[in-house]
Amino acid sequence: MFETKQYTYLLEQGKVEEANQFFNKVFSEGTDEEVFDLAEEVRQLGFLEEAKKLYNRLLERYPDEGELLVALAEIYIQLDEEDEALSILEKITKDDPFYVQSLLLLADLYEAQGLFEVSVQKLLQAEKIAPNEPIIQFALAELYASIGRFAEAVYKYEHILKDTTEIANINLHKRLADVYAASGEFEKALHHYDHALEDQLDIDVLFGYGLTAYQAGFYEKAIEKLSDVKELDHEYFSLYLPLAKSYEHIEDLENALKTLREGQEVNPFQKELHFLAGKINLKLGNEMDAEECLLEAIKLDPSYLDAYLTLNKLYLSNERNEDLIHLAEPLLAEGEEDPDFLWDYAIACEKEEKYSDALNAYRSAYRYLKENNEFLQSYGFFLIEEGNYTEAIEVFNKLQKSDPTNVEYMDVLERLKTNLS
Repeated sequence: MFETKQYTYLLEQGKVEEANQFFNKVFSEGTDEEVFDLAEEVRQLGFLEEAKKLYNRLLERYPDEGELLVALAEIYIQLDEEDEALSILEKITKDDPFYVQSLLLLADLYEAQGLFEVSVQKLLQAEKIAPNEPIIQFALAELYASIGRFAEAVYKYEHILKDTTEIANINLHKRLADVYAASGEFEKALHHYDHALEDQLDIDVLFGYGLTAYQAGFYEKAIEKLSDVKELDHEYFSLYLPLAKSYEHIEDLENALKTLREGQEVNPFQKELHFLAGKINLKLGNEMDAEECLLEAIKLDPSYLDAYLTLNKLYLSNERNEDLIHLAEPLLAEGEEDPDFLWDYAIACEKEEKYSDALNAYRSAYRYLKENNEFLQSYGFFLIEEGNYTEAIEVFNKLQKSDPTNVEYMDVLERLKTNLS
């Protein structure tokens, strides 16, 4: 008779060689029950290869035993040997008591491989066999939520919620709140966040509540909840951006800027914090600080277009055209074709008398901004200055079409046609 707990005891005493001898003795001489118990024991200790060896010994005698096949498949999954796990699970027959468990594992495997519809079908098969099993309903809800089928996820979560608020140590109110938030139903989400926090104070739930309140436009509530998160853990870096934006929305710019500085101390590599700090500094009239923040955002992400566009406007307003050109050219060399970016560059080049570069940028932007009257005016008058009357007529024809009674457009077109005749 072998007491399988002896294996753990020997390891705890540091007697590794004796533990190995004990393992080999049970493997070769133990009863089926003892081999199974030791397999469970070593598996819990994380010795997966040893557990696999023991389960395989039992499967030699009981090749169709579902409990053994499921246990072995779970080990292969932990070892990232998914093909072997699939092969084993497919052996379990529909009349086996562990068939439902095999379907749940298969669903997980197919989901991991991105075969979501196959995963759904496996869970629906399991649901037909055990329609009242909460873990199956929960698995379906989780899968539906992960693939964006929110209405179906809500239905499943709420069905389980009739009997319990928690399953697999997961709060169902939190899950429902997250799904409602993801689907844009923010007020329903807030209702469930309230319930989740009643059950237990959880910092992730509190953050979700604050973020959802911000998304719903309840900025004071967002500030309250996100500030609570900061008190619990000031290094919870995700809180700083929505908290700063909430302050911005209620025009409390000083607190917004203070929050962003705190966020930058926690995570100096989050470009959005520097970008928003730049925008708020501009609102406060701190142009030098704004430029520094925007340049830092661009340093963190050299393709951060929003930061470029904001900085461009600062440079144009201060007639720092050479700075804009210097900033823009590396991005243009990489093929950037944002029309507003091209337009800013064209204006700067025009003012610096780099007319060829300005014309190229205007022409590139024109492909996208043919319906933008402000751009068309800027481009049209540039073409006139360059003596390019044919293209200028095309541009002013578009302007007149959009505003047929505009006397200035009619006058310009008349002069252009005279110049060409």
